[in-house]
Formats: sequence, C-alpha cells, structure tokens
Amino acid sequence: MSLTLGSLTSAARAQSKATLDVSETLFSVVSAMNVCGYDAELQSSSLIRMEVRTDLAEANKTPEAAAAETYLCRYYHEHQQGDSAHDLAEYVSLALNLGGPPDFAPKLPESDLPPDSAYVLGVIPPLKKYYAAAKLHSIWVKHKPQYLALIDQYHEPVAQMIASTDNYLRMPSSGYAGRTFTIYLEPMAAPGQVNSRNYLQDYYHIVVSPVGNNLHMADIRHTYLHFVLDPLIAKRATALQRLKPILVAVQKAPMSEEYKEDPGLLVTECVIRAIEARTPTDPKLPEKDRQAMVRRDEAEGFVLTGYFYEQLKAFEKGGSGLQSVFPDWLHNIDTDHEKKLASEMQYAAQASPEVVRAAKPASQPKAVLAERELANGNTAAAEKLANEALQSKEDTARAFFVLALVATLNGNMQGAQENFQKALDASKDPRISAWCHIYLGRILDLQEERDAAIAQYQAALKIGDASTDTRNAAERGLKEPYQPPVARQQQQ
Repeated sequence: MSLTLGSLTSAARAQSKATLDVSETLFSVVSAMNVCGYDAELQSSSLIRMEVRTDLAEANKTPEAAAAETYLCRYYHEHQQGDSAHDLAEYVSLALNLGGPPDFAPKLPESDLPPDSAYVLGVIPPLKKYYAAAKLHSIWVKHKPQYLALIDQYHEPVAQMIASTDNYLRMPSSGYAGRTFTIYLEPMAAPGQVNSRNYLQDYYHIVVSPVGNNLHMADIRHTYLHFVLDPLIAKRATALQRLKPILVAVQKAPMSEEYKEDPGLLVTECVIRAIEARTPTDPKLPEKDRQAMVRRDEAEGFVLTGYFYEQLKAFEKGGSGLQSVFPDWLHNIDTDHEKKLASEMQYAAQASPEVVRAAKPASQPKAVLAERELANGNTAAAEKLANEALQSKEDTARAFFVLALVATLNGNMQGAQENFQKALDASKDPRISAWCHIYLGRILDLQEERDAAIAQYQAALKIGDASTDTRNAAERGLKEPYQPPVARQQQQ
C-alpha cells in the first residue's frame, strides 16, 4: 500500500525508507470526524472526500449505524476545542499511534502517548463500534484505488524534492539507517492543513490532504529537513549547553516556548530556516529577498538563522557534507555576540504557524535524558536513566554507550570496555559505533595492546561517520598510543 520514493538510488532507498503511504486507520479516524461535523474547507476538498461522505451518509441510515454514530459524535462534540485545525491535529496524532482496525489498539502505553493524542484516547470504543456498524472497511476498500492513485500522482515530485535536498546537504545515506520518513495522503482532511509528527527521534510522519497540485511541498521539505538534521544536532548535547545564555535573550520572542527552553530545538529550527532561505522554491529569488526571509525568521526568535545562512554560503562552494562541517559551525558560534544581537532584536508580534508540532511523548526517551545528565556532569543520574532505558529496551545502543562513559569517568575500565562493546553490537548509528571503536582503542592502548588498539581506530574510520572530531580522534590514535590528559601534562 506504500511506495518507496523511486528516484533515489537503491542504496539510499534502503537506508532512508522515505515513503508515500495511505492508512485505513487514519482514514477511519478522519472519516469519523467528518461524520460528526468536521467540515473544514469542504468546498475546496478533493472529490474523494465528497464521495466518501456520501457513502457514510448512506451507511448511517441503518439503525445500528445511526446508534453508533450518536455514541461516536457525543464523544467528539464533548472534546472539541473550538478550532477545527486543533481538533484535526489531536485525532491525527492519535491515529498515528493506533494499530489497524477493527481493534485500533494503541501502540504505546497511555503514559507514553503524545499529550494531544492522549486527550482524545477515549474515542477508541465508539470508533470501534461505528467502524463495525457502518461497515467502514467496505467503504475503505471501495475508495482504496483512488487513494493509491494519489501515491502514483505525487510520487515523482516528492522523490525529486528529497533527492535535491540530499544532494544539497551532501549527507551520507548511512545516517538514515533504522529511521523512517512517511508522508500519509489523507483527502478526508482539510486541504489547507498539514500535520507533522516525530516520535522518539526515530521516525517522522507528515499527513497532507492533496488537491490538484497542492501538496504543501514546502511543508514536506521542512519536515524532511527535521528528519535529516534532528539526529545530527541531538548528538551535540555537550556543545549545545554553552548556547543556553542565548535562550535568556529570546524569552520575549513570539515563537513557541519549547524553543526558548532547549538550545538543540532552537539550533535545529535555525539551521532549517537558513537552508530554506538559501534554497527557496524560486531559485532565481534575489539575495535581498532571501535576506528578508532571514530577518523575518530572526524577528520570530530564531536568532541564529543569519549565522547559519552565512555558513551555508561557504558550504555551497566546498565539497564536504553537512555532517562533516556542522560540528565546526557549532563550535565557532560566538555565544556572547549572538546573545547581544538577540537582546537588541525587535521581535515580531506573532510567529508563523509551525510545521512540525511538538507532539513528542509526554516523557522524553530515557537514553536521551541520560546523555543530557552526563553532559551536565551528573553521572549518577545518567547511570540511573541509562539502566531504565535498558529495562524498557529503549535505544539500547545509546544507553550502553552512556553506561560505558560513566564507567570510564569512575575508573572502571573493565565495565567501560564491556559496555562499549555492547553499544557497538547494538548500534545502527555510525557516530556511536565510531566512538565505541575509538574508546575501545584507547582502553587497549592503556593496556599496552597496541596492535589491537590500531585495529579499533581503523575500524572507526571505516564506519562512515564523517565528523571532523571523529576522524581526528581516530587518526590521532593511529599516529600514537593514547595517553590520558593527566599523563600528557606530566610529560610536558
């Protein structure tokens, strides 16, 4: 039912898992909304929506379906927020976290569901009853060919967008291993609405209602840039901490509060907006208009957009990929200077609507929290969170990596060696794998097993993490045996 984007190379396809798809679960949930009065942008919607609504009205003529409709719509009306876009966002978020019909079982415990979807979780019993009574599956089967035709229609432009974005960023396809990017086409939703979601930093969904040539390509590209860049930036937890003073200067900006609390989220959005200004929909857009885009973004609170815009100018003339140069960009940010500029900024009255909503689970992944605690020097808290991540089988490679670093800091070299190896065995992330090899090499150097250490450094270089700090550390290990900083200072 899904279609992997075909203009990518076979290797990139296998790694990126970027797909156009349709979903009976999503169809069922949004159709139920339509039954209960969700009429947003009805006149401009696809003919498919009109035809399905006609079939739903016919199905509701039976006593069983009419009773189920009353039960369903009572719940729907009791939970309306007064804004159809808000209502749609909640039900889309829920649909993306449900299994298929007729059970519609949640994929996660209620405590781990995104807060907006948890609010409407109670719709499942009336939805199940209505699905059976109205024979919703038969309506889905009837219109499924039209849905699949949408995939064929929009496959090529989306594939071209992804290919051109990858080419611009010069990112290795290995960075997408184990992660998915899915575009769901759902014409029962209002065509002016786009809903993007990311879960546990592992995969992204974007739900669009296409009509004619209106596929919201700019929003799809924005979400795809998040898919590509979020993991790259999330790996820099320690480097990001020094940017926290900038957050103080953006507290009066109109952007969402999450950007004012997390330097990683702010940096990610600024990089994406800088890329969008450097590569606008119209490639002939004058420089002054591109600069105007940057100034607009900075006035909304994304104050580092201009900095990254200038870095991209030089990047475009080089041959290195973004994964290689980004650590240096982050390192070279003058925090005091950027904080001063932000404090002098005349902020706009309001921000433009966000593309990727903050629909993360109520509790962030424990392995990610463990990394943050470690970056802040809280080894005990980091160890506790990493062990909890292992117990819940959540990002085990990252959890073992944190435990290995904690063991290193505590002088437990045997524990460090065992956990680095466990992280290496479980990892699909080239950066984690490369640094496991580097740390194992350093431990072997300290044990005076030079040949084995060299093999680890060589393995690190072959992994595919093109970051400058990774390459430099591995090459330094090949050049000479590792010595702890204290030992080097004593020699000097």
